[in-house]
Amino acid sequence: MNTNPQCTCSSAPKLIFPCSGASDVGGLTDRAARQMTLDQTGKMYCLAGIGGRVNTILETTRVAGKILVIDGCPQECARKMLEQAAFTGFQHLKLFEMGLHKGSSPATDENLRLVANQGAALLA
Repeated sequence: MNTNPQCTCSSAPKLIFPCSGASDVGGLTDRAARQMTLDQTGKMYCLAGIGGRVNTILETTRVAGKILVIDGCPQECARKMLEQAAFTGFQHLKLFEMGLHKGSSPATDENLRLVANQGAALLA
């Protein structure tokens, strides 16, 4: 695994929005998004800025080449937040559909790599 953050900027960035929720799977979405940024798969971006309707974050998201939303649990908070901000057509990775369930899916290296690899495939 690469441990040095690299710019993944090109003509249009690939942005990654993890739910980063308080549960084990929320933490796993956050760590996977950070790993994908280090791997240069895309760039982790600010979901709170989407919810807060921060203009610069909304504008950057509007011009993204691809968007990946990663949700840990069936509540799908990250997906809902992007949709409420009028974003559609994004890729959506659902950890619960991968067999990673809240309360029983620690952020191990194995789980982290599984999520990061699946996310990379969706952004390819």
